[in-house]
Amino acid sequence: MPQAVEITTFRLSEDLTIDDFIAANEDIDPWLQNQPGFVSRHICERDDGFVVDMLVWDSAEAGHRAAAGVTTEMAASPVHASIDQSSVTWTISVARHIVDRLSVP
Repeated sequence: MPQAVEITTFRLSEDLTIDDFIAANEDIDPWLQNQPGFVSRHICERDDGFVVDMLVWDSAEAGHRAAAGVTTEMAASPVHASIDQSSVTWTISVARHIVDRLSVP
């Protein structure tokens, strides 16, 4: 089964910084690490102030399962209040081509 990439972009709630957002993920990160199919997470901040939260999963199904859990199992997490919900875009896409340090030319 091919890996999948989950990309969520959003603005932070008013008066919050990227460091505030990362701190608000204190309970989410260990939860993610325990989800079946989790590979990695990368949080970035673009020059326009939008946050890019990218997760890599073993499969799209694993990503969809975890996304449902973030809104149910982790509904009380402070991370939700740190996001301007009106600015959120979210996708999970199957990887069609992967190149990494271990790829053989």
